[in-house]
Amino acid sequence: MNDRQLRLIVIDELDFEPSIDATRIDVWVEQGMVALTGYARSFAEKREAERVACRVRGVRAVSERIAVATPAGKPMDDAELARRALDILTWDAAVPDTVRVKVRNGHARLSGTVDWHYQRLAAEHAVSRLAGIIGISNLIGIRHNSHAYDIGRAIADALGRSAELDACRIRVLVAEDDTVTLEGEVHAWFERAIAERAAWSAPGVKRVEDHLLVV
Repeated sequence: MNDRQLRLIVIDELDFEPSIDATRIDVWVEQGMVALTGYARSFAEKREAERVACRVRGVRAVSERIAVATPAGKPMDDAELARRALDILTWDAAVPDTVRVKVRNGHARLSGTVDWHYQRLAAEHAVSRLAGIIGISNLIGIRHNSHAYDIGRAIADALGRSAELDACRIRVLVAEDDTVTLEGEVHAWFERAIAERAAWSAPGVKRVEDHLLVV
Protein backbone atom coordinates (compact mmCIF):
# COMPACT_ATOMS: atom_id res chain seq x y z
CA MET A 1 0.00 0.00 0.00
CA ASN A 2 1.43 3.40 -0.97
CA ASP A 3 0.98 6.71 0.86
CA ARG A 4 -1.76 7.93 -1.49
CA GLN A 5 -3.85 4.82 -0.89
CA LEU A 6 -3.28 4.98 2.87
CA ARG A 7 -4.34 8.64 2.95
CA LEU A 8 -7.64 7.80 1.23
CA ILE A 9 -8.28 4.95 3.67
CA VAL A 10 -7.63 7.21 6.69
CA ILE A 11 -9.97 9.85 5.23
CA ASP A 12 -12.66 7.19 4.72
CA GLU A 13 -12.23 5.97 8.30
CA LEU A 14 -12.53 9.50 9.70
CA ASP A 15 -15.60 10.10 7.55
CA PHE A 16 -17.14 6.82 8.76
CA GLU A 17 -16.83 7.83 12.43
CA PRO A 18 -20.09 9.68 13.32
CA SER A 19 -18.56 11.58 16.26
CA ILE A 20 -16.09 13.37 13.95
CA ASP A 21 -16.72 16.13 11.41
CA ALA A 22 -14.18 14.88 8.87
CA THR A 23 -14.78 17.83 6.54
CA ARG A 24 -12.78 20.03 8.95
CA ILE A 25 -9.76 17.71 9.17
CA ASP A 26 -6.90 17.47 6.67
CA VAL A 27 -4.84 14.29 6.29
CA TRP A 28 -1.26 14.00 5.04
CA VAL A 29 0.74 10.78 4.76
CA GLU A 30 4.44 10.20 4.19
CA GLN A 31 6.04 6.75 4.49
CA GLY A 32 3.16 5.53 6.62
CA MET A 33 3.37 8.52 8.97
CA VAL A 34 -0.01 10.29 9.22
CA ALA A 35 -0.34 14.01 10.01
CA LEU A 36 -3.72 15.42 11.03
CA THR A 37 -4.47 19.15 10.90
CA GLY A 38 -7.60 21.30 10.85
CA TYR A 39 -10.23 22.03 13.49
CA ALA A 40 -12.36 20.07 15.96
CA ARG A 41 -15.51 21.08 17.83
CA SER A 42 -14.14 19.80 21.14
CA PHE A 43 -11.01 18.39 22.71
CA ALA A 44 -12.76 15.00 22.79
CA GLU A 45 -13.28 15.12 19.02
CA LYS A 46 -9.62 16.07 18.55
CA ARG A 47 -8.49 13.00 20.53
CA GLU A 48 -11.00 10.74 18.77
CA ALA A 49 -9.63 11.74 15.36
CA GLU A 50 -6.18 10.62 16.48
CA ARG A 51 -7.52 7.30 17.78
CA VAL A 52 -9.40 6.66 14.54
CA ALA A 53 -6.28 7.28 12.45
CA CYS A 54 -4.21 5.00 14.70
CA ARG A 55 -6.51 2.03 14.18
CA VAL A 56 -6.09 2.00 10.39
CA ARG A 57 -3.93 -0.86 9.18
CA GLY A 58 -0.69 0.37 7.63
CA VAL A 59 -0.38 3.48 9.81
CA ARG A 60 3.06 3.56 11.44
CA ALA A 61 2.70 6.79 13.44
CA VAL A 62 0.29 9.70 13.88
CA SER A 63 1.11 13.38 14.36
CA GLU A 64 -1.98 15.25 15.54
CA ARG A 65 -2.06 19.06 15.28
CA ILE A 66 -5.80 19.67 15.22
CA ALA A 67 -6.93 22.93 16.83
CA VAL A 68 -10.08 23.13 18.96
CA ALA A 69 -12.53 25.81 17.85
CA THR A 70 -14.13 27.74 20.72
CA PRO A 71 -17.93 28.23 20.76
CA ALA A 72 -18.93 31.17 18.54
CA GLY A 73 -15.21 31.81 18.02
CA LYS A 74 -14.87 33.43 21.45
CA PRO A 75 -13.01 32.00 24.48
CA MET A 76 -15.18 31.27 27.52
CA ASP A 77 -14.55 32.57 31.04
CA ASP A 78 -12.00 30.35 32.81
CA ALA A 79 -13.83 30.47 36.14
CA GLU A 80 -17.05 29.30 34.52
CA LEU A 81 -15.22 26.53 32.66
CA ALA A 82 -13.57 25.39 35.91
CA ARG A 83 -16.95 25.31 37.66
CA ARG A 84 -18.51 23.25 34.87
CA ALA A 85 -15.52 20.90 34.78
CA LEU A 86 -15.74 20.33 38.53
CA ASP A 87 -19.46 19.59 38.25
CA ILE A 88 -18.81 17.01 35.52
CA LEU A 89 -16.07 15.33 37.57
CA THR A 90 -18.24 15.29 40.68
CA TRP A 91 -21.06 13.46 38.90
CA ASP A 92 -18.78 10.93 37.17
CA ALA A 93 -18.81 7.68 39.19
CA ALA A 94 -15.43 6.63 37.78
CA VAL A 95 -13.65 9.74 39.07
CA PRO A 96 -12.74 9.88 42.81
CA ASP A 97 -13.12 13.11 44.77
CA THR A 98 -9.34 13.44 45.04
CA VAL A 99 -9.14 14.91 41.52
CA ARG A 100 -8.76 18.68 41.18
CA VAL A 101 -9.13 20.93 38.13
CA LYS A 102 -7.94 24.41 37.21
CA VAL A 103 -8.54 26.24 33.93
CA ARG A 104 -6.40 28.94 32.37
CA ASN A 105 -6.98 30.34 28.89
CA GLY A 106 -9.20 27.38 28.07
CA HIS A 107 -6.57 24.82 29.10
CA ALA A 108 -7.62 22.48 31.92
CA ARG A 109 -5.04 21.24 34.43
CA LEU A 110 -6.02 18.04 36.23
CA SER A 111 -4.20 17.12 39.45
CA GLY A 112 -4.58 14.95 42.54
CA THR A 113 -4.06 11.21 43.07
CA VAL A 114 -6.03 8.09 42.16
CA ASP A 115 -5.59 4.34 42.52
CA TRP A 116 -5.93 3.35 38.85
CA HIS A 117 -4.96 4.67 35.44
CA TYR A 118 -8.51 4.25 34.14
CA GLN A 119 -9.59 6.86 36.70
CA ARG A 120 -7.06 9.30 35.24
CA LEU A 121 -8.48 8.63 31.79
CA ALA A 122 -12.07 8.96 33.02
CA ALA A 123 -11.34 12.41 34.44
CA GLU A 124 -9.66 13.56 31.24
CA HIS A 125 -12.42 12.15 29.05
CA ALA A 126 -15.14 13.84 31.11
CA VAL A 127 -13.51 17.27 30.89
CA SER A 128 -12.56 16.84 27.21
CA ARG A 129 -16.23 16.89 26.18
CA LEU A 130 -16.80 20.30 27.77
CA ALA A 131 -17.34 23.08 25.22
CA GLY A 132 -14.64 25.74 25.57
CA ILE A 133 -11.85 23.41 26.72
CA ILE A 134 -9.10 23.59 24.09
CA GLY A 135 -6.37 21.64 25.88
CA ILE A 136 -5.81 19.33 28.87
CA SER A 137 -2.76 18.65 31.03
CA ASN A 138 -3.36 15.43 32.94
CA LEU A 139 -1.06 15.58 35.97
CA ILE A 140 -3.07 13.16 38.10
CA GLY A 141 -0.74 10.82 39.98
CA ILE A 142 -1.24 7.15 40.82
CA ARG A 143 -0.78 5.98 44.39
CA HIS A 144 1.93 3.45 45.15
CA ASN A 145 0.76 -0.16 45.40
CA SER A 146 1.79 -1.19 48.92
CA HIS A 147 1.06 -4.90 48.40
CA ALA A 148 3.67 -7.32 47.13
CA TYR A 149 2.87 -7.80 43.46
CA ASP A 150 4.77 -9.00 40.40
CA ILE A 151 3.81 -6.22 37.97
CA GLY A 152 5.93 -7.56 35.12
CA ARG A 153 4.44 -11.05 35.32
CA ALA A 154 0.88 -9.71 35.51
CA ILE A 155 1.39 -7.55 32.41
CA ALA A 156 3.07 -10.38 30.48
CA ASP A 157 0.14 -12.67 31.33
CA ALA A 158 -2.34 -10.01 30.17
CA LEU A 159 -0.49 -9.59 26.87
CA GLY A 160 -0.51 -13.35 26.40
CA ARG A 161 -4.29 -13.46 26.81
CA SER A 162 -4.85 -10.89 24.05
CA ALA A 163 -6.05 -12.30 20.73
CA GLU A 164 -4.75 -9.19 18.94
CA LEU A 165 -1.10 -9.33 20.02
CA ASP A 166 1.89 -11.58 19.50
CA ALA A 167 3.08 -11.47 23.10
CA CYS A 168 6.29 -13.34 22.28
CA ARG A 169 7.53 -10.24 20.43
CA ILE A 170 7.00 -7.90 23.41
CA ARG A 171 9.31 -7.48 26.41
CA VAL A 172 8.11 -5.96 29.69
CA LEU A 173 10.60 -4.17 31.94
CA VAL A 174 9.66 -2.81 35.37
CA ALA A 175 11.82 -0.25 37.20
CA GLU A 176 11.98 0.26 40.97
CA ASP A 177 9.78 3.37 40.68
CA ASP A 178 7.00 1.24 39.09
CA THR A 179 7.70 2.59 35.59
CA VAL A 180 6.91 -0.02 32.93
CA THR A 181 8.82 -0.06 29.64
CA LEU A 182 7.51 -1.97 26.64
CA GLU A 183 10.06 -3.07 24.05
CA GLY A 184 9.84 -5.22 20.94
CA GLU A 185 7.73 -5.21 17.80
CA VAL A 186 4.05 -5.08 16.81
CA HIS A 187 2.37 -5.32 13.42
CA ALA A 188 0.19 -2.19 13.59
CA TRP A 189 0.02 1.12 15.44
CA PHE A 190 -3.22 0.22 17.22
CA GLU A 191 -1.47 -2.80 18.76
CA ARG A 192 0.75 -0.38 20.68
CA ALA A 193 -2.36 1.08 22.32
CA ILE A 194 -3.54 -2.42 23.26
CA ALA A 195 -0.17 -3.21 24.85
CA GLU A 196 -0.13 0.12 26.70
CA ARG A 197 -3.64 -0.49 28.04
CA ALA A 198 -2.57 -3.90 29.34
CA ALA A 199 0.45 -2.35 31.06
CA TRP A 200 -1.64 0.37 32.70
CA SER A 201 -4.12 -2.22 34.00
CA ALA A 202 -1.64 -3.68 36.50
CA PRO A 203 -2.00 -2.27 40.04
CA GLY A 204 0.58 0.33 41.05
CA VAL A 205 1.93 1.21 37.60
CA LYS A 206 2.86 4.90 37.68
CA ARG A 207 4.19 5.40 34.16
CA VAL A 208 4.35 3.47 30.89
CA GLU A 209 7.06 4.07 28.30
CA ASP A 210 6.15 2.57 24.94
CA HIS A 211 9.24 1.75 22.84
CA LEU A 212 7.44 -0.75 20.62
CA LEU A 213 8.28 -0.61 16.92
CA VAL A 214 5.69 -1.05 14.18
CA VAL A 215 7.10 -3.45 11.57
